[in-house]
Amino acid sequence: MVQAFRVLGWLEGASFLILLFIAMPVKYMAHNPAMVKAMGPIHGFLFVAYVLFANFLAGELNWSAKTRIKAFFAAVLPFGTFWFEKKYLAVTEKA
Repeated sequence: MVQAFRVLGWLEGASFLILLFIAMPVKYMAHNPAMVKAMGPIHGFLFVAYVLFANFLAGELNWSAKTRIKAFFAAVLPFGTFWFEKKYLAVTEKA
């Protein structure tokens, strides 16, 4: 389960970075919204899946409320899911 969540976190994080640093600049600098229209729904789906999976995994692994909140905030910050995976999931895997 942790490995699946890790993969989902990487996909969600990568889609967010693509949306922020590639699709949005292309939309506003090149006046071409096609990438945002393509990446927006993909990122939206991955975001919702990440939040739901984090909630499920928090119950399975008995995360504290503080860790659970950090997982949710990680989903809305650029590079957040990568940080969360490194800081919290690596510890879980070693245990």
